[in-house]
Amino acid sequence: MTLREDVSPLAYDAIQTVDVSKICKLTDAEIRPLLPCLVRMSLCAPLDTSAEWVDARKHILRILSGMEVVNSIVALLSVDFNALEVDARKEQHIRQKAGESESMLSSLPCPALEFERSDPARRLRIIISELLFIMSQIKDPPTEFVPRNCELFENEVYLEEVSDVLCIAQAELPSLLPMPMTAEALLRVKSGPWLLCRLISNVPDSFNQVCRSLVSRGEHQDEESLGGRRRTEMLRKLCAMLPCRALGVRSLTVENCRLPGLAIALSLDHSKPDHKDNNISDLVGFISGLLLGSNATVRGWMAQFVRNGQKRKRDQQGSLLHALRDHLLQELRAIIPSEDHCVIEERHVVQASALIRLYCALRGIGTMKFSEEESEQLLCLVTSHPPPTPGGIRFVSLGLCMLLACPSIMSSPDQEKVGISWMNWLVKEGSYFESASGVSASFGEMLLLMAIHFHANQMQPIVDLVCSTLGMKIAVRPNSLARMRLTFTQEIFTEQVITAHAVTVPVTTNLNATITGFLPIHCIYQLLKSRAFSKHKVSIKDRIYKQLCNSTTPLHPLLPPLIEAYVNSIIQPTHSGGEQARNKPLTEREIISVFEESRIRTGKSVSESLMDSNGDDRRKSNLTTQLLLLYYVLLYEECLLNNMKIVSNSNVKLKPYPASLLAQIPIKHLIQQCQQEQYHYAGLYSSLLRLLATHYPHLCQVEDLLGEEITVCSDIVHRVVYPTNKLPCTRKEFEKAVDMVTVMPSECLVLLTQLAHVEANHLMQFANTIVDSLPKLVDANVPRKVQSAIVNLWNILNTIMPRRLHVMTVNALSVNRFQTNVYTQQDITIDPLIVLRCDPRVYRCPPILDVILKILASYLAASRAHLTTHLQSTPNFKKSEGIGNTPMMTDVDREELKNALISAQESAAIQILLELCLPFEEDNTREGSCSVIREVQCQVCSLLHQMFIADPNIAKLIHFQGYNSDLLSVTVAGIPSMHICLDFIPELLSQPQMEKQIFAVQLVSYLCLQFALPKSLSVARLSVNVMSTLLTVLPSEKRSQFFLPTLPALVRICRAFPPLYDDITAMLQQIGRICNSHLSVLTNIPQQLMGIKGDLGMTFDKRDSPAAMLDSVALIKAKNRDIAMSQQVQKTFKDIVSLSMTSTKAF
Repeated sequence: MTLREDVSPLAYDAIQTVDVSKICKLTDAEIRPLLPCLVRMSLCAPLDTSAEWVDARKHILRILSGMEVVNSIVALLSVDFNALEVDARKEQHIRQKAGESESMLSSLPCPALEFERSDPARRLRIIISELLFIMSQIKDPPTEFVPRNCELFENEVYLEEVSDVLCIAQAELPSLLPMPMTAEALLRVKSGPWLLCRLISNVPDSFNQVCRSLVSRGEHQDEESLGGRRRTEMLRKLCAMLPCRALGVRSLTVENCRLPGLAIALSLDHSKPDHKDNNISDLVGFISGLLLGSNATVRGWMAQFVRNGQKRKRDQQGSLLHALRDHLLQELRAIIPSEDHCVIEERHVVQASALIRLYCALRGIGTMKFSEEESEQLLCLVTSHPPPTPGGIRFVSLGLCMLLACPSIMSSPDQEKVGISWMNWLVKEGSYFESASGVSASFGEMLLLMAIHFHANQMQPIVDLVCSTLGMKIAVRPNSLARMRLTFTQEIFTEQVITAHAVTVPVTTNLNATITGFLPIHCIYQLLKSRAFSKHKVSIKDRIYKQLCNSTTPLHPLLPPLIEAYVNSIIQPTHSGGEQARNKPLTEREIISVFEESRIRTGKSVSESLMDSNGDDRRKSNLTTQLLLLYYVLLYEECLLNNMKIVSNSNVKLKPYPASLLAQIPIKHLIQQCQQEQYHYAGLYSSLLRLLATHYPHLCQVEDLLGEEITVCSDIVHRVVYPTNKLPCTRKEFEKAVDMVTVMPSECLVLLTQLAHVEANHLMQFANTIVDSLPKLVDANVPRKVQSAIVNLWNILNTIMPRRLHVMTVNALSVNRFQTNVYTQQDITIDPLIVLRCDPRVYRCPPILDVILKILASYLAASRAHLTTHLQSTPNFKKSEGIGNTPMMTDVDREELKNALISAQESAAIQILLELCLPFEEDNTREGSCSVIREVQCQVCSLLHQMFIADPNIAKLIHFQGYNSDLLSVTVAGIPSMHICLDFIPELLSQPQMEKQIFAVQLVSYLCLQFALPKSLSVARLSVNVMSTLLTVLPSEKRSQFFLPTLPALVRICRAFPPLYDDITAMLQQIGRICNSHLSVLTNIPQQLMGIKGDLGMTFDKRDSPAAMLDSVALIKAKNRDIAMSQQVQKTFKDIVSLSMTSTKAF
């Protein structure tokens, strides 16, 4: 029997489960470590008094009776442990107080001899004293590891007895010698791991506690220090004693990011094969999880271990990193096919892929340098031929990326030949692998994509491609790819070969975002960006068109960038051989053929479309293609306009798509469908909306977008309530009901209500009938509910066919609707005021007026976009001849003229709308006209508010032009944005025209009442000062013209701002004195007859009759307006005084 016998797993399992039958089967050598526990178990009074345990104790005593060493253990148990603990506590307290740095053993001449001669009590004191001294040197948190040299713990002759004493002391005095601290103390002596295993075998329940303590206090890098190596050795011994807990201890190291060497050692010691049919262990998965996991701390911890392991020059062969590399090399050899049979077995493909990723992680993240043998074996593995399965395609993709990420495995010319030969084999077998495996994405596209980037000298995209394929972020230096670049560009793929090959690659059927990997679209996109197709004059139009037609939801994220690159290659030329080369655009026939099956054009409903074969998939694919082609057309138009100068100077004439083509595309419906399924078109919707808002702003009005949500809800209700899509009536029945609306409105209202539940695209067949009925429903005797119902149908149609519906409505409501000439979309876009040349009855029918206002706002926006497009499509070129002395109009001048025309159109429309807010002559005789006028005013003010917010300059223009002052109370109260007028009122007051000054003062008075702000007070004070100034400078004939309409405004200003009372009353007194002065010069009629206060100094002849005197007064009033102004001053003063009076019943 050796002196250093370790605890066997069988013995530990037997004592842990207290299985007496297993203990009886153990040998004497296996029982020896367990004797302290067995002796205490047999001698101490048990808690279990059952017959079974009594019999078990007899078996234990029978075992112990045959071993002589038991007597010494029994003698240890006879010591007075209470007194021993008291003495130990006193010694511990004295040491802490005196600060002694040595233990009792240090003062002994020969500790080992003293231990041998001592009695059991003395032995216990010696061991406890030494352990307590070592514990006192341990700091928390852990500091530098200091080993303890002690002959007693180093001499193998005494280790058995020391182990027995240690086990008995810890068992009897657990509070004095806690297991975690005892383990830390034993860690610092030479035979500590062996002693700790003996100790834990006698206290098996403390295994987890000790392991957790040792790991949590461990070093971050264990192989770099003596303490780390000892701790690793101790934990390895413990795990060897209880193998089932080895992986649990390994997880503790990862959790605490400590002792990486221990994690590797436990994986090497206790890892098992993943499958029964191969010898690949789970070590590969464990290390890969550490280096490729999402936890950056764990990844850096393990990478630091790999880097430190390579720095160790001495004892490198004995390091754990070396053992790991040897193990991985053995696994490599196990799965590499033989030289005669270069095809890797299918059962080894997944393991081979895992090994490739692990070696790439060790190289890229841990910066591990491969040895010659490792490089050779890895190259053999990478260049082997996998079976045509999805796993084989994955293996090839990873191997190809490894050649780029780890170019050192192809350092020699022979190795380069092997790699080139393998890549050439990939080029030939790519299509076969794709067809045999059934996977759309193959390594052929990856090879092609890499070649494209190498030709464009774009190293960073290649690095990104490698990192995304390997699933890790590693540093690949572009310089290391120089040799691979030459290989790809000169020996595998030339640029002309790439472009010719890319066109022949079949399109991906049902391309969508769920198809992962590298697809032909990636290669086409990169070639388009590098202009390879146009440079080598290879037509790519048909290939792109087919791919767009073979796309479905969810949208592949590369399709929008592909269209952008294709459009740029059409518009912006590339120079090839001194010529400008471009790709060809899609033809009109190709575009319109996609929309011929649209249910908006055919009038099919959703239910009918779903009844088709493969209806849902076909609808999604068709909708995706239509949206992509719509995006292409809009992007083409924008790019052409932005580069019109370049296009005009080139020899090739590119023309925009005609308006007739765009008129056949249901733009609004497509945008609505895209909005409802944004989760399918996430990368396309925002771009489409931007293009639409730029070039077709009339199709994305805010009010229309909000109304579309109501229409969608209506469609949902329809599918539940009316699942058969049966129409409630025919068009003739609808026309007949409209004709009889004044006689029998209920029948018409029922039909309108039923039609409101019809699906929007199904309602299109009633569009002409609904629009033609609008002139019949504007009469005042038509019920309001009928008018609102017909407008509701119009709004539903407006969500799917706005452009055609607007033209039809303008022509139907026009005053010239009975003439043969009709307005077109182009006519109304050029002159939006055509919309307001409608039947005058519309202006007193609020529901239908709301339709007209929507159309007007739409065409005003369309006119702005049309004028902008016109400027861009007709660039300003300088001609050398035929100009003469006429100066060339600059782009700035053209832009100013365009803005002036837009402002003129919008201001004219606003002035017309403001006139509609005034009562008509027939309103005096019409019943309920007051409420109708008020509603019309609210509708107009709502539209004006939107226009003022969109362009505050138009508000300034309108108020500089001026309008009827009777409308000021309406506009200021009904337009919330009227407060912006406060900004330009000082400028309006400074205008030389008296009419504008009068309008400004009146506007200020209403603004002060509506917006009582500090800024309003400043403007009001300025207005009063201007009036005071004008009072002194205006001639007498103009004074009354200015002050008669403005004096009532002073009452409103005083009502809003009482602090201005003093200034205004002073000005009123001054005006009154001026008027009195003028009147005293003109007449001496008594003040009672003049109607004003004060003595005018007139004398009368007693012979004059009162009637003659009154005639003289009337004549003076007609000729001199000072009298009227005096009366107005008096009235104004009275109104101001009445405002300042407080009621006696205020509270």
